[in-house]
Amino acid sequence: DMWMAVHVASPRIWSRGLQKAWSTWGCRLCSQSSSSTQPSHHPRTQAEKAKRRQAREKAILSSVGYTYQNACVIWFKQSLYSHVFQTSSLLDTTLPFPQSYSPEYVEFGWYQWWEKQGFFSPEQHPHAVDKYFSLCIPPPNVTGTLHLGHALTVAIEDALARWRRMQGYKVLWLPGCDHAGIATQSVVERKLMREQGKCRQDYSREEFLKQVWRWKNQKGDEIYYQLRKLGASLDWSRACFTMDPETFFFFSKSVLNMHCFVFFLLCDSGLIYRSEGLVNWSCALESAISDIEVDSKELSGRTLLSVPGYEQKVEFGIMVTFAYPLEGQQGEVAVSTTRPETMLGDVAIAVHPDDPRYKNLHGKHCRHPFTERLLPIVTDSMVDMAFGTGAVKVTPAHDHTDFMLSQRHSLPSLTVIGGNGIMTSDCGQWLEGVKRFDARERVITALMERKLFRGKKEHPMSLPICSRSGDVIEPLLKKQWFVRCQEMSRKAVEEGDLQIIPHFYTKMWKSWLSNISDWCISRQLWWGHQIPAYRVTLENSKDTEEEQWVWGRSAAEARQRAAVKFGVNPDAITLTQDPDVLDTWFSSGLFPFAMLGWPQQTEDLKQFYPNSILETGSDLIFFWVARMVMLGRELTGQLPFKQVLFHSLVRDKYGRKMSKSLGNVIDPLDVISGVSLERLQEKVREGNLDPRESIVAMEAQKKDFPKGIPECGTDALRFALCSYKAQGEDISLSVSHVLSCRHFCNKMWQTVRFTLATLHDASLPTSLAETYPLSSMDRWICSRLHSTVQQCERGFESYELHTVTSALHSFWLHSLCDVYLVKRQVAASVLYHSVSISLALLSPFMPFLTEELWQRLLPYTDSDGTSRSLCVQPYPKTSQLEHWCFPKEEADFSLVEEVVRVARLLRAQCQLTKERPDCERTSSFYFPFYSNDVSIIYRLLMTLSLSVNLQNGINADKQRALLSQRREKLASKLNQALACTQKPNYTEKVPDKVRKDTENKVGTEENGQMHVTKNCTCHISHKMK
Repeated sequence: DMWMAVHVASPRIWSRGLQKAWSTWGCRLCSQSSSSTQPSHHPRTQAEKAKRRQAREKAILSSVGYTYQNACVIWFKQSLYSHVFQTSSLLDTTLPFPQSYSPEYVEFGWYQWWEKQGFFSPEQHPHAVDKYFSLCIPPPNVTGTLHLGHALTVAIEDALARWRRMQGYKVLWLPGCDHAGIATQSVVERKLMREQGKCRQDYSREEFLKQVWRWKNQKGDEIYYQLRKLGASLDWSRACFTMDPETFFFFSKSVLNMHCFVFFLLCDSGLIYRSEGLVNWSCALESAISDIEVDSKELSGRTLLSVPGYEQKVEFGIMVTFAYPLEGQQGEVAVSTTRPETMLGDVAIAVHPDDPRYKNLHGKHCRHPFTERLLPIVTDSMVDMAFGTGAVKVTPAHDHTDFMLSQRHSLPSLTVIGGNGIMTSDCGQWLEGVKRFDARERVITALMERKLFRGKKEHPMSLPICSRSGDVIEPLLKKQWFVRCQEMSRKAVEEGDLQIIPHFYTKMWKSWLSNISDWCISRQLWWGHQIPAYRVTLENSKDTEEEQWVWGRSAAEARQRAAVKFGVNPDAITLTQDPDVLDTWFSSGLFPFAMLGWPQQTEDLKQFYPNSILETGSDLIFFWVARMVMLGRELTGQLPFKQVLFHSLVRDKYGRKMSKSLGNVIDPLDVISGVSLERLQEKVREGNLDPRESIVAMEAQKKDFPKGIPECGTDALRFALCSYKAQGEDISLSVSHVLSCRHFCNKMWQTVRFTLATLHDASLPTSLAETYPLSSMDRWICSRLHSTVQQCERGFESYELHTVTSALHSFWLHSLCDVYLVKRQVAASVLYHSVSISLALLSPFMPFLTEELWQRLLPYTDSDGTSRSLCVQPYPKTSQLEHWCFPKEEADFSLVEEVVRVARLLRAQCQLTKERPDCERTSSFYFPFYSNDVSIIYRLLMTLSLSVNLQNGINADKQRALLSQRREKLASKLNQALACTQKPNYTEKVPDKVRKDTENKVGTEENGQMHVTKNCTCHISHKMK
């Protein structure tokens, strides 16, 4: 045995150097002419096949995925390819063909070779036409690792990029990474505290930024490694980082960076201004954060939660009611709140003008029990009369709704909670310096002492949580820099050229942009682009309260602008640069044109801007997409892309949002390479979860992945992700579905092994144009391929990738393997072109496997020698296969396929996996074209009724027991469905659609039960309709 000779050889052979090893073993291992390189195809018994299949499944489920012999092949391939990359531009595929598919074997080496050959660069396309296709990847955070949502984005975008590249387009898919201001700074701060016991304030700003850059340089490439592992065909020569001076700086690097340039332009045009506004504030980070960094935690009632900075858990989900005494008369007004500590900042009480309970109190006042302030009672139609007592306390500085109400009624704002979460001096000495949630208990106690407390009760609520720190968000009134969005959003709405896919997002898009608020772009961080604005202090100036600001491309320019603005000598001016940085989404909003060299008119900008399409998750429609559109339209005069394609969110198999606390977050690399349960749980322990949440997460992992996650490979994961309908409901992904795609990969592998064996004994295949099918079966498979190519064209053009994967899976598995290859003799040329064209069709989804298999078939191609890689070959078109279109044969054969399907169904139901049952003809109907072919397939005669004689094939008693069990299960399901219809007021309460679905389910269960009962006679037949 050839492999036995390899793996028992002394390892010293390999240590003498790869070149000598190659000279010793290369001819035997890689010679195309050697018969030993061709897979053997001796007939095997059913028992042998079943044993091999069980062994293969066991290997997959145990995350091994390949035998010891395959391990030798993998080792040799890795050693050989490492040598090839250093010495040659050619990738040798003459290694022996392993008997079973191994993702590790297939996926090693190809990406490095593609990258080295420059196939991902638009300038290197060997068959390029004068068409361009460009898109940018949504830049992932430099801090993190990719999750399945990222993997879905990569799978879809890479499929589109590879498809267009194979069509001859000059494709530019741009990679990039986001500096992730809050996330990165938080990670580094935790690291410094853990390792050195120091916080950020223990360093100067420059010293801290050096620590961040050091961490980024150590960890920043992990994201790019994962993208390569996923097979993303990105042009890495153009990769950019939002803090990288080589990409986001232009002109003189010391003078101007792009973000400052954009800030400067927007300030001069009046679109950026400084004002006091209410922002989402994280007291733990002491910074404003964006809406996308706020998670809503739904509470059903009283809940104790851990909050950063508090040793004891804090109570939430409680509605507290207390009273404000009326001024100048007897009586009180009771108000309800879930945040009693903010009552120190109350400036008014609001009621609905039509609420009869408070008609006589309009215009009256209440007296604040702790500050003695008078609180006017105002009327506003926005007040919900059904909420609490119908009277609402108004705290403009700590509530978004109250802030808008205060502006309508010209009410003052009083900040009682500082940026560090500590109560301010405006609360009085009794609360000054107290933490906000500790103050909550003190306020309630004080209200009780003054007999103003009216009770508390559990209250369902949505609690805003900072996704970066786990802190409870505090709305605070802060002076910040804002972008005026109304005018820019109006232009974006009126711009009719932007196509949004799926179309149902268009209404949401227009509605949000029509009601957009101004965008806060200040962040109180050190990591990021420092805002190029300077506070001006003039000599002998007495007004220190009013802020005066200027901006410029440099401090020197800002000083000159200030001198002109205030009419003073430049030397009489003191400038202090704003320590805040720009919002990370501000940087991301510039991505489509900044990465192409804007504002300079580079060749990339001329050719690839606007981008052809933006593909991203639907959750980013406002946070990122809208801001790119507004900034792109304002700064370049063009939309940044022509189309926007949104995909759904990826959830777990139960439909739940993926969350670390639930233990259902899956690392794509774990699905690709496999991972043990122990390692999964080790990752949970390494995280920052609360101990109780860690226990819940690990229990969930133990339930869902008792043996870990088996090795599935990149191709299987990508194909599985693209097989879901991404333009609609959320995707409930299960690892078992990915594993089934891995089995499909193995089916492809075995098909090509069979094809190579067939071609080895046949003459060189004729060209596609010269291949004309002769037999009815050949015409049918050719016509099926023609239809499949047509489905792929339609699916790609409409971005319905799930229809493409479904068509390809159906053709390869059910037409090619289940029917055509069952023939004893196949036409070599038809088989070759069917397989090679199918590989090209599958290439955008399965780049590694299709490249490996296509290269194996390459020696049988009538090629001019320029065909180097499948990824740059022309994508199949129906126009090439017009001579393979036989609609009549394809239509006639549908009944043959049904016969085969039913025969296999009966075999499975009757557990006849090792026997071929005798089939009798019970009707005189014959297929005119396929009698010879179909007689081969499981010896089925062409009849409308298929009867299988089971007397000698099965154990009747065992079959009756199985049918009885099935009948009991059906009866249980039927009773459950009927119980739903018998509930009180079922007809009135249940929607028509649900009732119809339930009725259909009941009918199906009844028919199934009758069918099983009938079959319990041990005479089984199936009527073909």
